[in-house]
Amino acid sequence: MAIFLKYLAGLLVLALGVAGVMLWFDFRSSIVAARERVRGKSVVVPSSFGDLEYSEGGAGPAVLVIHGSGGGFDQGELIVQSVLDDRFHWIAPSRFGYLRSTFHDGATFDDQAHAYTALLDQLGIERVAVVALSHGGPSALLFAVLYPERVASLTLISCGVAPAASDEQAQANTKGNTLVSVYKEDYRYWLITRLFRKQFLQLIGVDDTVIANLTAGQRVLIDRVVDEMNPVSLRAAGVAFDNQATLPGDRIAAIRSPTLIIHAQDDTLQLYHNAEFAAATIPGARLLSFERGGHFVMVTEQEAVRAAVQGHIQDHTGS
Repeated sequence: MAIFLKYLAGLLVLALGVAGVMLWFDFRSSIVAARERVRGKSVVVPSSFGDLEYSEGGAGPAVLVIHGSGGGFDQGELIVQSVLDDRFHWIAPSRFGYLRSTFHDGATFDDQAHAYTALLDQLGIERVAVVALSHGGPSALLFAVLYPERVASLTLISCGVAPAASDEQAQANTKGNTLVSVYKEDYRYWLITRLFRKQFLQLIGVDDTVIANLTAGQRVLIDRVVDEMNPVSLRAAGVAFDNQATLPGDRIAAIRSPTLIIHAQDDTLQLYHNAEFAAATIPGARLLSFERGGHFVMVTEQEAVRAAVQGHIQDHTGS
């Protein structure tokens, strides 16, 4: 019996070793593909803020599309595919510390807002609609505060806006800190999202009920959001910056651009108080609220969000 147990233990160790090697080779293949996916798909221009990376496409009203944490110009393109289309001239920058955009110690969301202006100046674009997702919100809001003449309209989707003192906010902050750690290493992120996808979705603001009710198409889009954050090592500085930089808070009262706020009440990452605060503070802001959808209401309510975003931009084009 003892010999048999040793034999079984040996087989288990061997099986675990083989599984580990297979996982490693799968990871290496995935990361090579991820790096290839973003290589050569963007433009980098110099500025006083360092290198600024962006991609653009489409034709029509100009729209500055600002990605969330863990993103980059490629996530901006995914936002375009989800809620816009090529009837708009979209510009999707990578924010500070994401992919090939420079990050400097001490940078602020104000600096990022100034950098948007530097980019638009280089592109010869005077005025844009702005669509921001998640933690793209703070710099988008400050862009509207600092450069009102350049913002035709502002749309916030599941965006962070202002700090709050509550137990729910403390839990959301803990999730943010955990995400900073997860995003530090490609293998760590890949392994967690590969083996513990459901738990990762919960971490980024999608609860069990939302997950259980996703359609096949919605699941594909959410999987793209998660998988296309690879390689995270090229985005880690940006994620850390997002987690520490000061939110705009009361400063948004100065915004005069027509503003649409889209948020789900059950978002556990960027809490619903952000939407309520923005709607109460920005003069004339309109709030489109959904009871469910979590942090991915852009996906779970795609048709309604798409119609609202496009209508808001078109209503204020040239205004």
